[in-house]
Amino acid sequence: MPIFAALDVYTDFVPRTAAMNMAIDEALLEFAARASIRFYRWDHPAVSFGYFGKYVAVAEHVPQRDLVRRWTGGGIVFHGDDLTYSIIIPAAAEVFAASSRSIYATVHDSLRNALAANGQHAELAEGRDAAPRRPRTAQRAVPTNACFTHPVPADVMLNGRKVAGAAQRRVRHGLLQQGCIQQVELAEDFEKRFADKLSKECVAQNLSDPILGRASEIAAQKYGTEAWLRKR
Repeated sequence: MPIFAALDVYTDFVPRTAAMNMAIDEALLEFAARASIRFYRWDHPAVSFGYFGKYVAVAEHVPQRDLVRRWTGGGIVFHGDDLTYSIIIPAAAEVFAASSRSIYATVHDSLRNALAANGQHAELAEGRDAAPRRPRTAQRAVPTNACFTHPVPADVMLNGRKVAGAAQRRVRHGLLQQGCIQQVELAEDFEKRFADKLSKECVAQNLSDPILGRASEIAAQKYGTEAWLRKR
C-alpha cells in the first residue's frame, strides 16, 4: 500500500541557489497541511553536507561549487545532474507516528518500484550491502564521508552501486526527508511515477508567494550565511 493517503506534489525546476533550495524545504515544513513531495534541481553545481558535518571537509570545493549545510543529517552530496527531492510530513499526518527508519525504508521502496516500472531492477541495501564502498578510480578526489560511496540499510542500489539515499530531520511539527537520485538514467515522467507509488491521490501544487517569501527569509538568515555554513 502507498505510504500516504494523499500527497501534494511540487515539481519545482526553477533554477535556484543551494541556500534557497534548502530554505524552501524548511518553509514547506512550516506551511504543510498534509504530506508533500518537492522535486528540484540546482542552478549550478553544488555540494550539500549534513548538519553535523565539518566545513573543513568541503572547503576545498568552494571555488567550483555552491556549498550549503543541510538541516538534515547525512554525508556529503555532490549536486549537478542529479534529481533531488524532499518529502514533508506534518505531525498531523498518520504516518508521522511511524519510526524514522520505517519511513526511510518505505519511501525508498516506492522509489525502487518507480525504477522497476522503467525496467531498472534496483534493490534496497541490506546490512551486508552497507559497508563503505569507494570507486576504484579517483579515490583521492572523493571525500571519505561522501554519501554516495557509503550505502546504509534501505538505500537504493542498482548493479552494486548506490543510486539513491536520503537524510531526515524530525521536529515537533513534522518530518523532513531530503533525498537524492543520481548515477541512473531516469524516464521523462519519473517524478510522476515516483509520486504515484507514494500515494494514489497526488495533487499538483505550485509554490505560493507566502512559501517563497518565507524561504527567502530563511535563506538570508540561515542557509546563506557564513555562520551557518561554518557552524562546525
